[in-house]
Amino acid sequence: MQNLSLTLLQADLIWENTEKNLAAFDDRISMIDQVTDLIVLPEMFNTGFSIHPENIAEPPFGKTFIWMQQKAAQKNAAISGSVLTQENDKYYNRLYFVFPDGSHRQYNKKHLFRLGKEWQVFSAGSQKLILEYKGWKICPLICYDLRFPVWSKNRLIKENYEYDLLIYVANWPEVRNHAWKHLLIARAIENQAYVVGVNRVGTDGNGVDHSGDSIVLNGQGQKIAQAQPFQDEMITADLSKTELEDFRSLFPFSLDWDVFKIHQEE
Repeated sequence: MQNLSLTLLQADLIWENTEKNLAAFDDRISMIDQVTDLIVLPEMFNTGFSIHPENIAEPPFGKTFIWMQQKAAQKNAAISGSVLTQENDKYYNRLYFVFPDGSHRQYNKKHLFRLGKEWQVFSAGSQKLILEYKGWKICPLICYDLRFPVWSKNRLIKENYEYDLLIYVANWPEVRNHAWKHLLIARAIENQAYVVGVNRVGTDGNGVDHSGDSIVLNGQGQKIAQAQPFQDEMITADLSKTELEDFRSLFPFSLDWDVFKIHQEE
């Protein structure tokens, strides 16, 4: 069973400036000097978290998406992060998961951050994404989704877990980093899956500070790798599918999980 090698880029973002952010990530990615399977970037990594999309939103598969394809090909690794996207006169906080061959899957953020007025500007997604990559089933989500355990919940389908790895890309403020740290641990424990949280650092254009606290957790909620708070930093981790499956077999809590369906309002 193949391990999965991850590279997390905890970064300071330049406010609403795609050119400078992509150039900075060019430099960071060029410094990855080991083989990696997946590079994970923060939420809205090309602009910072903005609710003023009029001049910075990109069309589907626009400049930043093309850049992601180029980086994926150069590193022979998948790359994922969210981008402010305009489609059919609507704005979305859209996560792209780009494979090394340039193909992709995408997810529109379901839970729009009410305190940040995201819900007044953006349209919410309605479909959770589960994708397969190198023998791993992966569920990528965005920031505020972390607070909603039902949306994040793993399932057992015909004796198979719906996903093995849960990813959150974020612009999570430092003032609420206690919730960030502990909810990530909770999601790992309750879903018996690896959890990755990639958050930005620095101060955004609204004067909001971010501590990063990016982390990789195993299915028991134990730390595998962690970035230093407030530092622009790259961290790496190797995930073991064998260890995860051994843990699940030893503690088959999933057999007692509640079975439910999420009702979507039209």
